[in-house]
Amino acid sequence: MDDLHSINDAINKRAGRKLLPSVAVSVAILAIVFGAIEINPVIFALFVWVVMLLAIREIVRAYNSGGIVIPEILLYLAATALLGATWFGKLTGLTIATAVAIPNVMVFLLLRSPKDFVKRSTAAVFAIFYIPFLAGFILLLAHDSDPIKKILTLVVLVSCNDTFAYFSGVLFGKHPLAPLISPKKTWEGLAGAIVFTTIGASLVFYYILKDSWWLGAIIGVMGVVTATCGDLIESALKRDMHLKDMGSMLPGHGGVLDRVDSLLFTAPSVWFVFELIHHFKL
Repeated sequence: MDDLHSINDAINKRAGRKLLPSVAVSVAILAIVFGAIEINPVIFALFVWVVMLLAIREIVRAYNSGGIVIPEILLYLAATALLGATWFGKLTGLTIATAVAIPNVMVFLLLRSPKDFVKRSTAAVFAIFYIPFLAGFILLLAHDSDPIKKILTLVVLVSCNDTFAYFSGVLFGKHPLAPLISPKKTWEGLAGAIVFTTIGASLVFYYILKDSWWLGAIIGVMGVVTATCGDLIESALKRDMHLKDMGSMLPGHGGVLDRVDSLLFTAPSVWFVFELIHHFKL
């Protein structure tokens, strides 16, 4: 038992995260996600909405720490409009709601105060695009045929990437991937993520989706790229705001945005791949 504690402590120190709480939180989130979809996709949509509001709360507070003041309620309303329009109007609803929300938010900020308008409006538009717009594609996956299988594909991609990048980096990481953005990320971690995410996605496509394994392999590599980019974007945001984590709500993960960063960047790609498969009958 002492040896297990020693190993766990060593992993925590190397990765900068507490492993066991992180695993427990991840399992709980997965149970909520798939339980909600199984009961009723609307419950899942409401869950996504709440999570995205929490993510907006975190990014607004991060902005505040960096001297950028944006009313939380403004972004809450924009997020609610985008996600609601997506659920009821699908892709058309998402695009129209985004096109309407962004100029309205910019005008509101201008009328509120012209001081630092470019900085404040840019930050607000970034938040709208980064959180509710990208989250809209999660709802598009859930509000379609076979929602469990499609959300499972997304979860497997992100989970395999995060898990095996973590362990490969802890065990073998020596060469930093992006030292100026996220010093703990390594090329070895990226290699491990590519190998195991490709395998995981191939298995999902072959056994769950009853489709070609090579399509899974392609989307697996794509998922590693998008998930890693999403993580790096959020790391750059935290570095710019001089924060270690976006919050402390999720033990072992940090904030909500620390957990969903790679998910947000991967969801549009997964949705697009399924659209291509459907359109070309692959």
